[in-house]
Amino acid sequence: MKKTPLYQAHLRHGGRMVEFAGYALPLQYTSIVEEHLAVRRGAGLFDVSHMGEFLIRGKEALAFLQWATVNDASKLKVGRAQYSMLPNAQGGVVDDIYLYRLGEEEYLMVVNAANIAKDWAHLKKLSQGFAVELADISEETALLALQGPKAASLLQGLTDTDLSQKRKNDVFTAQVAGRPARLARTGYTGEDGFELFLAPEDAEAVFEALWEAGATPAGLGARDTLRLEAGFPLYGHELTDGTNPLCTPWAWVVKKEKDFHGKEAMLATPCAEKLIGLVLEAGIPREGYRVYSGDRPVGRVTSGGYSPLLEKGIALAYVEKEAAEPFFVEVRGRKVGASLSSLPFVPLK
Repeated sequence: MKKTPLYQAHLRHGGRMVEFAGYALPLQYTSIVEEHLAVRRGAGLFDVSHMGEFLIRGKEALAFLQWATVNDASKLKVGRAQYSMLPNAQGGVVDDIYLYRLGEEEYLMVVNAANIAKDWAHLKKLSQGFAVELADISEETALLALQGPKAASLLQGLTDTDLSQKRKNDVFTAQVAGRPARLARTGYTGEDGFELFLAPEDAEAVFEALWEAGATPAGLGARDTLRLEAGFPLYGHELTDGTNPLCTPWAWVVKKEKDFHGKEAMLATPCAEKLIGLVLEAGIPREGYRVYSGDRPVGRVTSGGYSPLLEKGIALAYVEKEAAEPFFVEVRGRKVGASLSSLPFVPLK
């Protein structure tokens, strides 16, 4: 297993380590619920250094990204970021990504850890014919996520940069605890917060400074329950190479007015399923559990778990396009009633 620059810090502070996407990362330090609620009510600190980072530079960087991603990269001003996806030739999703514009002809793409090799090969192939340079800087980059309603005030105590002037999706450079960092007001929890891109040798000092300032360290468990409450997709669950994004709640990210790789196939693929949110009357749903409409099986859970805020089991599920209530989820051999929920399950900040 690979180790992030914070591996020793995780061990020192009692992180319960597990393998995730080829990396040794903390599942939790205390309890998933405790860490989850600390993010919702204060500020939580995550090590997300396993994520992949690609630099994309050159006079045709924008033209390349317009072809390689489904969102409209031309709307990105320098110092701004956007959520997007990498489409494949069949109209499916290679990965979902975050794209940051660092300069006039320079972009940073953050990709899922499990997809780094796949995304890199895909982008290198697509880039042929464009005047663009790609660099995989994943091994040279540490990434922390500070999330929660108190994230900005806590971070403000460690930097001279005025964070009150920074909007959601802004990206900028600053000193944090005396170390150079690139900051983005983005995240994966549904809360306000910042992601901090750091040199590996600076990561532990900044991590410890944020911890000492009052951030609660949180692991993979809380990260997943937070993103599920927020109704965000997880690649490999709600999005796959065979998923047409136009058939998901995230269809808004696809800008049909521009040309992109796989567009014709995507537009031609009909939607046989829809993704819904379910709140269970009892029990905890897990990935793969069957979903019923009345007595008829109509789909399966793609992500499920316990919502610490709602204090109930919640799930994202793909069901037949025409499926309607009443819904049930088969939990440990027993059909449990489930009410349809709009997404997100809890309000986003």
